[in-house]
Amino acid sequence: MQNRRIPESELILNPDGSVYHLQLKNEHLADQVILVGDPGRVEQVAQFFHSIEFETQNREFKTVTGVYQGQRFTALSTGIGTDNIDIVINELDAAVNIDPNTRLPNDHKRRLDLIRIGTSGGLQPSLQIDSFVASQYALGFDGLIYFYDIKNTEKELYISNKLNQHLNWDINLATPYVVEADRELLSRLTTGMHTGITATATGFYGPQGRELTVKLKNQRLHQLLQSFEFEGLHITNFEMESSALYFLGRMLGHRCCTCCAIIANRVTKTYSKDYKPAIDQLIKTVLDRLLSH
Repeated sequence: MQNRRIPESELILNPDGSVYHLQLKNEHLADQVILVGDPGRVEQVAQFFHSIEFETQNREFKTVTGVYQGQRFTALSTGIGTDNIDIVINELDAAVNIDPNTRLPNDHKRRLDLIRIGTSGGLQPSLQIDSFVASQYALGFDGLIYFYDIKNTEKELYISNKLNQHLNWDINLATPYVVEADRELLSRLTTGMHTGITATATGFYGPQGRELTVKLKNQRLHQLLQSFEFEGLHITNFEMESSALYFLGRMLGHRCCTCCAIIANRVTKTYSKDYKPAIDQLIKTVLDRLLSH
């Protein structure tokens, strides 16, 4: 695999050698990449940069690379969902680790730190609105993992099995899986934040237990998720990207972690009056903790 030339149909490049969807090349990317879902939130990250050296946008994928406190950072929007994460993480790795001329993987791999900053819904009553959660584990309901030859750790498999038993999971749905964050990144980011297991849903409504006018098949999903516990960890929140980020990033040799602001609590039925200040605070906190000293 290492010396295999990757055909044009499998890795699509633009005429300038940039990866197809993201329109990025190796030199455009910093070692620390802040991932956000909303293209508008890229500017919310970039407002902290002291200077901007590169920016581009294609579809929902917007990128700004700049300097904060003397260190390069890239802010990149992924759009919503694990299907978009599949595009983003594969193309980020291709941009930095595959030679666009020879189409061969580089001999020396470049490692990126991929930190997702997002919004999420809390699943524990103790999680206050506008508080922060660092995801020690990501729980995936998406099924994307099963298209790849990934080897989970024994602990990840153990938690997954316990969870599936607890949920009495429907065999017609993709089997939930659990992936751990990068421990070093997590330790740098987590001070003052809640930690736990973040559930990655395949949609915003039914898959997260929101019932509007179509009846849900599993009426007890929230209660079952809320009551799960493993070694003191609980399922803290819902979002839509982290499971794919964690397993794809790790497979490709990158370090990944997610930090989310709780803008709604699904148990107490509360919602943030204005979560922008909380996101600003979370962004600056993450940037400061990623600075090299």
